[in-house]
Amino acid sequence: MDTIRVRIPAPEAEAKALSDVMDVRFEDDGFPIAVFESSADGKFWTAEVLVLNSTIHDATQLVEARLSDQFAEGKMPVDAQVEILPDINWVAKSLEGLKPVQAERIVVHGAHDRDAVGESRIGIEIEAAQAFGTGHHGTTEGCLLELQRLLKRHKYARMLDLGTGTGVLGIALAKLTGSEVLATDIDPIAVEAAIDNARKNDVGPLFKAFTGAGVEDRRFGEYGPFDLVVANILAKPLVQMSAKLCSHLAHRSTLVLSGLRIEHGPRIISAYGQQDLRLVHRREIDGWLTLTFVKGNWSP
Repeated sequence: MDTIRVRIPAPEAEAKALSDVMDVRFEDDGFPIAVFESSADGKFWTAEVLVLNSTIHDATQLVEARLSDQFAEGKMPVDAQVEILPDINWVAKSLEGLKPVQAERIVVHGAHDRDAVGESRIGIEIEAAQAFGTGHHGTTEGCLLELQRLLKRHKYARMLDLGTGTGVLGIALAKLTGSEVLATDIDPIAVEAAIDNARKNDVGPLFKAFTGAGVEDRRFGEYGPFDLVVANILAKPLVQMSAKLCSHLAHRSTLVLSGLRIEHGPRIISAYGQQDLRLVHRREIDGWLTLTFVKGNWSP
């Protein structure tokens, strides 16, 4: 099975609106979504979805079915491009041309920009790994900024990076605090990549990681309860796991949630409000949302 790239050109407003619809309707699949300018004069943009483990025929049918109300007569536009992507590590490929991302003291970079980290900065080097979270995304950047804000105000003893991906957030916590961090993901490839990245960033001994199917794993009970949890995942699983996740929080604790579009905010706030958590901070970057909650009668 292949990765199928579906590109649909449209005027800027229409392409951005279509990308927002794609975000919602392909959320459960975890398919990468993008929108970008595709003409020199700026008149046309392109909305793109990568359909994983599929064929051109099946991907075309899937996109038409999910987005039928966005297309004339429910059919894919004639100028849409549907093609098989070659077997390339696209995270690595995309990193080749990306500049370092600076989030206050933290600079996330590839090996090609190692020298760009100043002496007063904390560098996190992330290279090719088949997992989400290279720092070049509003959700990751939002979490990095929020974690630094929190750590200026309070010291945390038991920290969890849930859905660690490449390990960026867990590595950042270890570097900022000098303390142990637990990192977990449902994807064993992501966990392997995160452990390797932690070692390369000189926090291997502080970075404890395991592959676990959500927050039901008994090992969460062994490491918890946690007084700081960061979960950069997706809206639907965050809602579904709200009760169980909150059961792993210490009495006075902080929860940072991201992987959210701005329109997901009310649903997340409602779900975690029902668990007696209180929203204390929100951050928006490029249409992405980072929410910070506290458990207990206190403010970090």
